Amino acid sequence: MASEHQRALKPNDFPGGIHPPENKHQSTGEPIGTIPLADDLSVPLVQHVGTTALPLVKLGDRVLKGQKIGEADGLISCAVHAPSSGTVVALEPVPVPHPSGMPVDGIVIRTDGKEEWCELHPCEDFRKLAPVDLLEKIRDCGIAGLGGAGFPAAVKLDPHGGTEIDTLIINGTECEPYITADDMTMRERAAEIIAGVEILAYILDEPERVLIGIEDNKPEAIEAMRKAAEGTRFDIVVYPTKYPSGGEKQLIQILTGREVPNKGLPANVGIICHNTGTARAVYRAVRYGEPLISRVTTVVGEALERQRNIDVPIGTPIRHILKHHGAHRGLMQKIIHGGPMMGFTLEDDRAPVIKTTTCILVPTREELPPPPPAQPCIRCGFCAEVCPASLLPQQLYWYARAEDREKLQAYNLFDCIECGACSYVCPSSIPLVQYYRAAKGDIRIAEEEKEKSDRARERFEFRKLRLEKAEKEKEEKRKARREAAEQARKQREQNAESPEAKAAKQEADVVAAALARVKAKQATPEQQLARAQRSLTSAEHRVERMEKKLQEAPAEQRDQLAAQLKAAQIKAEEARQKLAKAESAANISGSPPSAVDDAADVQSGTAAPVPGDSKDKAQQAIERAKAAAAARATMSDADKLAAEIEALKARVAKSEARLQKARDENDPNVDAFATALEKMQNKLEQKMREQNNGGGAD
Repeated sequence: MASEHQRALKPNDFPGGIHPPENKHQSTGEPIGTIPLADDLSVPLVQHVGTTALPLVKLGDRVLKGQKIGEADGLISCAVHAPSSGTVVALEPVPVPHPSGMPVDGIVIRTDGKEEWCELHPCEDFRKLAPVDLLEKIRDCGIAGLGGAGFPAAVKLDPHGGTEIDTLIINGTECEPYITADDMTMRERAAEIIAGVEILAYILDEPERVLIGIEDNKPEAIEAMRKAAEGTRFDIVVYPTKYPSGGEKQLIQILTGREVPNKGLPANVGIICHNTGTARAVYRAVRYGEPLISRVTTVVGEALERQRNIDVPIGTPIRHILKHHGAHRGLMQKIIHGGPMMGFTLEDDRAPVIKTTTCILVPTREELPPPPPAQPCIRCGFCAEVCPASLLPQQLYWYARAEDREKLQAYNLFDCIECGACSYVCPSSIPLVQYYRAAKGDIRIAEEEKEKSDRARERFEFRKLRLEKAEKEKEEKRKARREAAEQARKQREQNAESPEAKAAKQEADVVAAALARVKAKQATPEQQLARAQRSLTSAEHRVERMEKKLQEAPAEQRDQLAAQLKAAQIKAEEARQKLAKAESAANISGSPPSAVDDAADVQSGTAAPVPGDSKDKAQQAIERAKAAAAARATMSDADKLAAEIEALKARVAKSEARLQKARDENDPNVDAFATALEKMQNKLEQKMREQNNGGGAD
């Protein structure tokens, strides 16, 4: 059945392409071999497209072969496993095969030689598991593409967006010169590859076509794969050898005639493409539960004593591999990771084998001479003729030199697969691929910076909007408070016309009038006379006290006391002069009937100045005041207290009469009269307590 499909399929061609020397016979003379286990294995935490895995071990931990030591971080990431049993001796940046030469985070395992496996979970019949469970198993085993950039296999097998996949392609082309890892794997392990293809087809819901493409320069591999595919519906498609027919988009065009759109993926045209080595790794992961911890790698070059393919643990230092293949340091020109077309020079031979290490090429100068110095472009157009992606390499070269990123993207720079065909045919020896690779890196960095800038701007704008919203809310609250205050003010103005407000206002006016009358009363000549008399009495008492102190003071204090006595005498004289002026004013204005009545009138708020036009009455008042002052001067403290009590009793009686009258007449000032009476009663009680206690007041 497979042969009938084979006759029906006619391969297509793709534009461009070249035919460099293949140099594949050097490494196919013996079967896939092995080398002794290295003392230390350096396992990078990133060996694939996507984010770095997260370490699951710490320094000093003992790990088993196949044990997961790094967990995938995110969707586009891969788990990492221990290639052998041993002890973790370092968690540090390690050299890694990469054009940049920059180290990445890694785990260094010192092997113990026991090759002790961790517990595995095999599955004899994969059809008993759901496709989603198989995807999880593949993801957990860290399977990545073994023929290209190392894209996580589980992600590629689970296309998003509901795209219908009608074709599964298995890439056995291996078009790069010198590399024979897939060729030898197909020769010796074809059955495992076909078993892996069956699993891939099952996960993809049995696509309509399953095509296994192999170039016609691999007759042994073709025969082995056809024999392994007998009884299946898989088609082994053989096509002419041309570089780079192993490119994903080029192989799809050869086998199906479909073209993947610009910036698109094969899934966009209903196709999924995997490498033969990836298919075998999927089979080992599902059937035996083995994670991806080793791979077949071509070790080739005339600077080596032995050239072949080996199944080598991931993490094995390339220095260790070269040692076991008799590398001549004096003969080797350089160490190339990959093939001569798409590979890159390794600066540090301590870098380990990783999941994408297809080949280690160690050529001599005669085998692979260094390129001559680049010459100016002569615009011959050979580069455009051989470009398999139908690009314009010459224009891309000029725009790359000018760092014109917009033009580079407009001319589809990212469709370049970096196959090196343009550099191979360039008569001026211009390293075109290096320019394209550097330009891609610059554009990616610029896009990342732009993305960071856009995120920062979005955060700033969001913060600005949030602050503006908060300020607007605050202003609305302030406005609401102002409106509420204005409403309350208007309400108070309306309530001010109520009877209660009028009564309160009238009461306040009465109190204000009483205070005004008291102030006016205090400002009368009679009050000034009384104050002058009190001031004179106080000044004279001070003079007497100072004279007594001067007589009793020691000699050293007499000068100071004499000065104080002189000052007291001056103040007493000033008080006599003020008293004389007050007596003169009192003679003119008159005086109140009695001191007790005046005090009561002031307290009750009803007192008013009593005008006096009679000189005799004024003189009588003065005489009475003098007599009262003289009498008080001769009274004892007890007599003075008794006089004060009698005066307070008279005032209390008068206030009671006034209060009763106000109540009878419904006077609005009843509360004021009651308050004044209460104060006088409290004062009277206080004086009476002093009298009962035998005390007195100054």
